Amino acid sequence: MFTFFRKMFSLISLLFIITACTMCDQSIKPYPPVPTAQQLDWQEAELLMFIHFGINTFTDSEWGDGSEDPKRFNPEQLDAKQWVSIAKEAGFKYIILTAKHHDGFCLWPSQYTEHSVKNSSWKNGEGDVVREFVDACREAGIQPGLYLSPWDRHEPCYGDSPAYNHFYKNQLTELLTNYGEIAEVWFDGACGEGPNGKKQEYDWQGYYKVIRTLQPKALIAISGPDIRWVGNESGVARETEWSVQPAHPVRHAGIDGNVWNPAECDVSIRPGWFWHKSQDSQVKSLDHLLDIYYKSVGRNSTLLLNVPPNDQGLIAAPDIVRLKEFRAVLDESFKENFAGWKKTKASSARKPGRKFSAQHVVDEDPETFWAPDEDMASGWIEIDLGNDVRFNVAKTEEKISLGQRVESYRIEIWNGSDWETVVNGTTIGHKKLDRFAPVSTNRVRWVIEKSRACPTIRELGLYLVSNTGGGAKEFHGK
Repeated sequence: MFTFFRKMFSLISLLFIITACTMCDQSIKPYPPVPTAQQLDWQEAELLMFIHFGINTFTDSEWGDGSEDPKRFNPEQLDAKQWVSIAKEAGFKYIILTAKHHDGFCLWPSQYTEHSVKNSSWKNGEGDVVREFVDACREAGIQPGLYLSPWDRHEPCYGDSPAYNHFYKNQLTELLTNYGEIAEVWFDGACGEGPNGKKQEYDWQGYYKVIRTLQPKALIAISGPDIRWVGNESGVARETEWSVQPAHPVRHAGIDGNVWNPAECDVSIRPGWFWHKSQDSQVKSLDHLLDIYYKSVGRNSTLLLNVPPNDQGLIAAPDIVRLKEFRAVLDESFKENFAGWKKTKASSARKPGRKFSAQHVVDEDPETFWAPDEDMASGWIEIDLGNDVRFNVAKTEEKISLGQRVESYRIEIWNGSDWETVVNGTTIGHKKLDRFAPVSTNRVRWVIEKSRACPTIRELGLYLVSNTGGGAKEFHGK
């Protein structure tokens, strides 16, 4: 009898294992390339702040030439906690400080140059802006990043490529060993001739090696392998914005095919990148900032908004007012999702059970998602709103941890007798926000027309927004 039960138990266990394996086979496998954990966190953050601050703040210039007197740097009321508090209140999750701009002036007491805060009037040369910045970020739970310009118009060895590359790596090492964990290392490709008349040749692979060795979790942007520049300084991404990109011959040396390389949209809240008193009245309008938000975060990118402190070391009042208005409008705009928890149905859903049900797109859980039957690269989800609802913004999100998949989609509304298209879109990615003239309906349908692999849709949303910053596409119906 004991042998019989033992055999039965073994058979049941075997059946359970077979069933479990079958269910595993039905799960959604990542469609590479996919983001790293750090790239995913960065994309989820959506809003990042740039802090352009340095000797240019005191010389009323944008690009210093390296001949500035360090003693001119004297922000008597400098308060990095103020910067971070304002950023956090406005919803920014990362802040990137210009530790060194093209003029070569260092905001930390670098042992490799005299052109730094150690020779400034500020705190009698005993101050360290980078230290105060990273400490303020950590206290507030904000991710700190640092910008170290490769172009250095002060350093005499610039243009002597081997010598300067050694110098630059030394400065990188200072920043990445003395200030704790850094979330993002930012450098552009600005390059010029040195005093010797020769153009500097940067050792990008050597720079990457220093960063990967000292800060293995740090993302490397813009002339780096992890995050790419969107291609302009107006904060605007493309309507069709892929995080999947061909490997770059330098930034992704040795890699063939595609890589995960998402876009970052950088723009300044003012005409210039550094603070100028004459621009206190030229802070971007609320409408302009909102339009930028929809064209950056709303187009599968992050927004890196520059907010420069003034010559007292504080973010200026006009910038603070605008940021508070910006945050208030975003909070009001997206506080009510008319699609949330409504009844859904779909063309199909991947088995097993309810794991990939269409209901997941309205359950406000970022970990769940809908997927159609296996090998289906298209499909649709319909949401029953119950009563007629008026809205003018639609949100669509993919489960990008499994890869960016959707190539084209449309959004339709039911007019009582037929489906009418209000949106024709291409890529989705982390988040796509579509604006259009207000419409009313009780049923909405998202149609995935084409996808690189089985689509995985994480969340759908419908909102009535009073200020979309303009840019809404007209919808005339039939």
